[in-house]
Amino acid sequence: MNKKSLQTDGFTGFRSVNTLDINRIPQRQGLFAVVRPQGFEPRFLRTSTAGVFKTKNPSLPKDKLTAEWVPNADILFIGKASPGSKGNRGLRRQISEFVDFGNGLPPGHWDGRLIWQLADSEDLLLAWKELPAEQLNPALAAYHAQFLQAYGKLPFANLVQARV
Repeated sequence: MNKKSLQTDGFTGFRSVNTLDINRIPQRQGLFAVVRPQGFEPRFLRTSTAGVFKTKNPSLPKDKLTAEWVPNADILFIGKASPGSKGNRGLRRQISEFVDFGNGLPPGHWDGRLIWQLADSEDLLLAWKELPAEQLNPALAAYHAQFLQAYGKLPFANLVQARV
């Protein structure tokens, strides 16, 4: 599993966080991935740029970050964007909230928080793939399982394995 396999599987976008035009992201539900660009090497910040979640500090000690890092993996996080209970969520809103979280705003969820403890996280790439709502959980679980099989652990910022 890598950037090329995501592209082959229908992921699009691959825009850096700092050049992302949120209005070009589809509004429908789907999966999204954070991918490191060529040449990106991990440097961990002492303190995360992410917002505080329910009074919890998003920062981890360097040894824990190092333990989560997956050498030679392009994919750093795979998440989902469901339609929500009112049908007004989706990729655009989920990715927007994810980036806002990295910019210090309080999040509605805790997923992917390790991304925001990487120096130069604004250079990371965001990609997405639209999927019907009923396929989200099985697809996310399958991607996690494939990654586990390839690397022996989950992507860096995925701390919990998705299950069907």
